[in-house]
Amino acid sequence: MAELTFYSGTMDCGKSTLALQLDHNHRARGRVGRVFTSHDRAGQATLSSRLGLAVPATEVDDSLHFWEHVVTELTQGGRIDYLVCDEAQFYTRDQVEQLAKIADELDIDVFCFGILTDFRTRMFDGSARLVELADRMLPLQVEALCWCGERATHNARTEDGEMVTEGEVIVVGDVDDPQRPRPSVGYEVLCRRHHRRRMTAESAKAAALSPDVLPFP
Repeated sequence: MAELTFYSGTMDCGKSTLALQLDHNHRARGRVGRVFTSHDRAGQATLSSRLGLAVPATEVDDSLHFWEHVVTELTQGGRIDYLVCDEAQFYTRDQVEQLAKIADELDIDVFCFGILTDFRTRMFDGSARLVELADRMLPLQVEALCWCGERATHNARTEDGEMVTEGEVIVVGDVDDPQRPRPSVGYEVLCRRHHRRRMTAESAKAAALSPDVLPFP
């Protein structure tokens, strides 16, 4: 029986690298698959890793209907043995339900990769539904590290060097003041303690240089 599997972890833990490796391994054994992603760092319709590897992919937006997409290919004579679905946290709940239906009704393995929570420490809709529906949920074994060296458990967003905990989940250019330059947006993984304190690597460095720094991290 085909399964819906969810590989989860924080940023920088190798999710996209594993997705690429899994796709390679299955293709090397003669299986035929399709690759999907959403808002990849390399741009639309590309699944990439920070190691520099990349493959073409189908871009997932809210209008993509996985069930209809796959059934259309099959009825036109295509072969699909598995799906690799990266950045699954950005999928809608309905799209995740379609992926479960594909595994159950079409006997196609579905491998999803994504992070559980956003920079506000709230679960993404797609990830929440995957937790509810997946046959297996597998945390990635490669642990991302906070700047302090502890295991990173939270994803943080910075704007103009300052950590923020409010705003749109996906930033396109959230600038309220048209006269204000677009903020420099970055992401960083932190342990819970430093996420709670809003202490990024940059702010920790600044604090260490301050004469008023407290005697604890």
